Amino acid sequence: MDTDRLIQSLAKPGASLAALFVVTGDDPLLTIEAADALRAIARAAGFLDRTSFVMDARSDWSALGVASGSGSLFGDKQLMEISIPTGKPGKQGADALIALASRCQGQAGEVLTIVSLPRLDKAAREGKWASALFHAGTTLEMANIERHQLPEWIAQRLARQSQQADQATLQWLADKVEGNLLAAHQEILKLGLLFEPGMLAYEEVEQAVMNVARYDVFGVRDAMLVGDVPRMVRVMAGLKAEGEALPLVLWAIGEEIRILARIAQGTAAGQDMSAMLRSQRVFGQHERLARQALSRVPARNWVAAVQHAHEVDRLIKGLHVSGRLQDPWEEMTRLAMRVAVAR
Repeated sequence: MDTDRLIQSLAKPGASLAALFVVTGDDPLLTIEAADALRAIARAAGFLDRTSFVMDARSDWSALGVASGSGSLFGDKQLMEISIPTGKPGKQGADALIALASRCQGQAGEVLTIVSLPRLDKAAREGKWASALFHAGTTLEMANIERHQLPEWIAQRLARQSQQADQATLQWLADKVEGNLLAAHQEILKLGLLFEPGMLAYEEVEQAVMNVARYDVFGVRDAMLVGDVPRMVRVMAGLKAEGEALPLVLWAIGEEIRILARIAQGTAAGQDMSAMLRSQRVFGQHERLARQALSRVPARNWVAAVQHAHEVDRLIKGLHVSGRLQDPWEEMTRLAMRVAVAR
């Protein structure tokens, strides 16, 4: 069951609530909204005495046990919210969370607990405290909204306020708010305040919406791998405008090129591509994009791209490289273009 359907089912009258919910995800907007929905459901079910904690490895975790065992002054059911923004509770916190999970496991009583976490990596998820929470509670894992999903996500949000937009307008909006769902949410709410329900005109949206896109280095990498040149150039320009560190951008592009060069060389020699991708820790969505690039770019092109990346590194360090542009941003764009347009 996906998160939206789970929340809808919990909101139905008479629905049984677990004692523990764990909300996890990368995007602040999605995790905040999920926690807000659970809070509203809990309030409707009579959990009116709310206690909130923001914790990390240096916090006094004994407060959790005191709060959960003290009871409400007015006899109300208790809602306890625990946010761990770093995802690292420390030794004392880990012990406290294991004890909390043990108290909550299989029970629905006078205390309902919501634990909010960032998305944990594989090692952290398999740790004792995280495993205990996931096993004892109901987990709401908020999946990221990828760039190709963003127009549909915007359309759904507009529909909530009885507004619609054509595909061109949705794509334009997606470009303007890419990588920043919280700002996207604010811009969509603004459209609801400025315009009547119904179809929004492209010109009206263009005048009303600010450019609130927030780019990251992996956006360049992904656009390069799929051959989306307009997006790649746009994200690269956005990173430059935001003052992103040149070495970090080169690392994202150059390291990807080196990895795929090794895989292309290995597969040309008869090695299994899937095994090589796993050995290079290329998984999930990243693996799908990498396979696209490997199938599109001729094997011989990767060696030249690796050399090109070394030359961009020299430019960043202020050295002259014959035959290359002296602006490292421009030459880095040419490097990414080399992979994006190859056939």
